[in-house]
Amino acid sequence: MANRVLIADDAQFMRDLLRDIFEQAGWDVVGEAENGKQAVEQYKLLKPDLVTMDIVMPLRSGIEALSDIIAADPGARVVMCSALGQESMVMEAVKAGARDFIVKPFQQEQVERIVQRVMA
Repeated sequence: MANRVLIADDAQFMRDLLRDIFEQAGWDVVGEAENGKQAVEQYKLLKPDLVTMDIVMPLRSGIEALSDIIAADPGARVVMCSALGQESMVMEAVKAGARDFIVKPFQQEQVERIVQRVMA
């Protein structure tokens, strides 16, 4: 059975890009969220193997959503997505339980390498 991923990003084009990368790698994209509140709700409903989470999102930030997901499931695998210049927020996310981070703009090889490491 394919690994299942939830993609959380407020930008549709970023979700589409990640969807393409994951589907080409044989993953099943089970859900998408456009804000942190939806990400938490989708996680609890879908129980994916992995979540990619944008740091800056409306309603609840990626870091707040990450904290909620880790509180609900301490074993959750969440990889944060950040733009260059967000290093302090990335470190905050890692302290809150993120397994790793991917820097935008996404490159397929980078995403696959980080996801393999997180899933190992």
